[in-house]
Amino acid sequence: MTVRLSRIQLALFFILLCPVNIIGLWWAVGSPLVMDPNSICRKAKRLAGKQAELCQTQPEIVSEVAKGARLGVRECQYQFRYRRWNCTSHNKYFGKILQQDIRETAFVYAITAAGVTHAVTQACSMGDLLQCGCEATRNRAPPRPPSSSSSGDGVKWEWGGCGDDVEFGYEKSKQFMDAKRRRGKSDIRTLIDLHNNEAGRLAVKLYMRTECKCHGLSGSCTLRTCWKKMPHFREVGDRLLERFNGASKVMGGNDGKTLIPVGQNIKPPDKQDLIYSDESPDFSMDISGCDLLCCERGYREETVVFEENCLCRFHWCCVVQCKKCLVRKELSLCH
Repeated sequence: MTVRLSRIQLALFFILLCPVNIIGLWWAVGSPLVMDPNSICRKAKRLAGKQAELCQTQPEIVSEVAKGARLGVRECQYQFRYRRWNCTSHNKYFGKILQQDIRETAFVYAITAAGVTHAVTQACSMGDLLQCGCEATRNRAPPRPPSSSSSGDGVKWEWGGCGDDVEFGYEKSKQFMDAKRRRGKSDIRTLIDLHNNEAGRLAVKLYMRTECKCHGLSGSCTLRTCWKKMPHFREVGDRLLERFNGASKVMGGNDGKTLIPVGQNIKPPDKQDLIYSDESPDFSMDISGCDLLCCERGYREETVVFEENCLCRFHWCCVVQCKKCLVRKELSLCH
C-alpha cells in the first residue's frame, strides 16, 4: 500500500524514529513525498529498541501516528488562529524560534502527543489495527448512572458496546513521542519536553466520557449498555489552550533531574500543566518588510489600475480643473 504523506506527516516519522528534537524536524521537512512506512523506516537511521521493532513489524501503527501529528497540527492552527504566531508551517523563521523552550513549543509538544494518542485509539475502535480493538471491560466496576437518573429506577447497567482503548493509544504515543534523548546539557529541556508530552496525553486519557444505549421492549429502558469514549479533539485543544494560557515557567534544580517553578509562592506544576523555561519572543522578524506585517502567513502581489485626478490647475477665481489619469500600483496583500 502506498501512503501519500504531507510535509508534517513525513516530519513526524523522522521525529519518532530518531532521538532528536521534535521541533527542529517539525519545520525542517521539505515538499511532500510519496512513500510507504516501510520505505521511511529503511531510510531513517539510528533506530533502537522497540522503536526499531515497531517500525519494522508494525508500520501501520506508524501510519496512524502520522495521522495523529496531522490532527495536532490542524488543532494547533485552529486554537492559535487569532494569535500572531498561528502555528504556521512556514519554516523560514519559526523553525529556529520554536527550538526554544517557550510556551508555544510546550503547546506544540502537548497537542502532538494528544493527537497521536487520539488517532491510534480511534484506529483501534474502527478496527483499522490488528494489534488492538475495543476496550476490555471485564474487570471494570459497573458504570454509574447519569446524575439525572435515580439509582433506584430499576434499570440494570452493564459495560458493552465498543469502548475506546485509550490505554493502547496512550502507550503508543508515549513509546513514539518520548524518544530517548541525549543526556547532558539538554537534561532540563528533555524534562520539559517529556512533561509537556505527558500533559497532552492526559488531556485525552483523563477526560473519557461514558456513553450509553437503552434496551427493552416497546422502547422501554430495562437495560443500559455503556462504554467509554474519548473526548472530541476540539475539547482536547480547548483544554490544552487553557493550560497554555496558564503555563508555568520553570528552571532546573541543582540535581539536574527536577524542575522547580520560577518565582515566589508559586505552586509546582502538576502533570496536566504546560511548562516552559524561556520567554516567548515578539515574533517580529523585520520591521521594514511584509514578514512582520503578515506575521509569516505569506502574502500575494497584485496590480491594480484606477483613475485619479491629475494635472490640476487653479483658475481665478475660484475653480480647480483636473484631468483624469490612469494610475497603476503594485500592492502586497497578506493572506
